[in-house]
Amino acid sequence: MPLRLSGQSTRLPCPVKDEPPVGALAISPDAPLHTVPGSAIVYCEANFGSIDGKTANGLVRYSQKYEILSVIDSCKAGHDAGMVLDGTPKAIPICRDLAAALTHAGGVPDYFIFGMAPASGLLSPQERAILLEAMGHGMNIVNGLHEFLSEDPKFVAAAVLANVTILDVRKPRALKGLRTFSGRIAEVTCPRIAVLGTDCAIGKRTTATILTQALNDRGVKAVLVGTGQTGLIQGARYGIALDAVPSQFCAGELEATIVEAFEAENPNIIVVEGQGALSHPAYSTSSFILRGSCPDGVVLQHAPGRSHRCDFATMAMPTPASEINLIETFADTKVIGLTINHENMTGAEIDTAITRYEDELDIPVTDALTRSPERLVDMVLAAFPAFGVALTAGAG
Repeated sequence: MPLRLSGQSTRLPCPVKDEPPVGALAISPDAPLHTVPGSAIVYCEANFGSIDGKTANGLVRYSQKYEILSVIDSCKAGHDAGMVLDGTPKAIPICRDLAAALTHAGGVPDYFIFGMAPASGLLSPQERAILLEAMGHGMNIVNGLHEFLSEDPKFVAAAVLANVTILDVRKPRALKGLRTFSGRIAEVTCPRIAVLGTDCAIGKRTTATILTQALNDRGVKAVLVGTGQTGLIQGARYGIALDAVPSQFCAGELEATIVEAFEAENPNIIVVEGQGALSHPAYSTSSFILRGSCPDGVVLQHAPGRSHRCDFATMAMPTPASEINLIETFADTKVIGLTINHENMTGAEIDTAITRYEDELDIPVTDALTRSPERLVDMVLAAFPAFGVALTAGAG
């Protein structure tokens, strides 16, 4: 018998002002699926289109693993989710609450996805209630937070009662199974490109995903290795939620995952999603990504229109030049290009930023969202000319 907590869905108050969206992800809806997608409702109350709603934003733009039926956010109810993000309809409505989302679905979807990524990584009491309510209706839970619901007695009991499952995406493997760095990354003979950034929630995963698809579209077999919960929920075949792994094992777990991708896929190139920023004192994941992947090149993502770091109003954004210097000092690698996050920028300002940074940094600069993805491919091939010649010879 379904567990019912209340007659209405729990809602949170809308914020006075939303943060600007990070940007649209222009990915073909015809991208091949590796598994049959399960139907899903994504919960993003008061945060859709904002920085803390990045998991929901990413799923609306691109999802191989789930068929997204609707998004719950009472502040933007009645709108098309794609129109809210980038002005392109996606036929994914934003609903006021769970009851409205279920009515739209015409039945009970397979999954209820928690689509927010708050800095705390924890659920509020209201959010716990809505997840329990969804379970009571018979939906499996997908949770990307640091709070593991599969270890919470109340959620475990509710899952048994409703005969549903809980997927804690960030939950690492058992301690005894975690791997330390071994040096086997040297066996990965194809180029490895890490997409890093000057801040968190700046579009690294978006750019990495577009770059990977653009390379494949050009005939360059590329594999994306995800390092965060959103990419894993979207359906990345290889990856790990790096910020949930004990620090001693971070480099080793990433190294092992990259080796697995290389051995299984035999790719021409591996793209590694970045996390945080190497210069950001609140995060250490960028350092582990540089250590674990030992990248041959780095693409750096920067938001010229962002005045301060996310969640740190008194912490000014670094310049691309200072971040590049830090990355190249910290690791034996080279920053091969800069990509722009165009939040808070006009088209003319994007043009100006691209020209200015190309002159200042003497590397290619583009915006993965407002410019052709071919520019990203050219950025990589220009950095590895011998690689491009080999591909051309192989094609002939």
